[in-house]
Amino acid sequence: MVGAAIHEAYAPTMPGRTLGYMVNLIAEDSGHNSGNTLGAVVNWALGRFFIRFRDHRWFPVKEAELERATNGFNRYGSWSLLLAWVPVVGDPLTLVAGILRVPLMTFLVLVAIGKTVRYAAVIGIIDLF
Repeated sequence: MVGAAIHEAYAPTMPGRTLGYMVNLIAEDSGHNSGNTLGAVVNWALGRFFIRFRDHRWFPVKEAELERATNGFNRYGSWSLLLAWVPVVGDPLTLVAGILRVPLMTFLVLVAIGKTVRYAAVIGIIDLF
């Protein structure tokens, strides 16, 4: 609904259907992006405050995934958080960011940028069809 209102308000000034369509979809999809980013913050908090429970069954990341993510994170640093959206890799990366005490604001900015770029790419691909 918000996306439709934005689209109607700015459609006359936009160069073509694509930009209007993308603005509409991004506005409607921002809730999904916020939810995904919030989920990543939960993993960051688990790494930051609950790593001592990693041997428990309920802990969200297995030891092998944690080791692989730590190695990758150490190699590429905080910039690797731009890939937090990637399936299988993203959750361990966000957990390792908490373990390695990446500041929350740095974490939020990088994760949000990565997830937003992913959504924008998906929207662009959808618009091609």
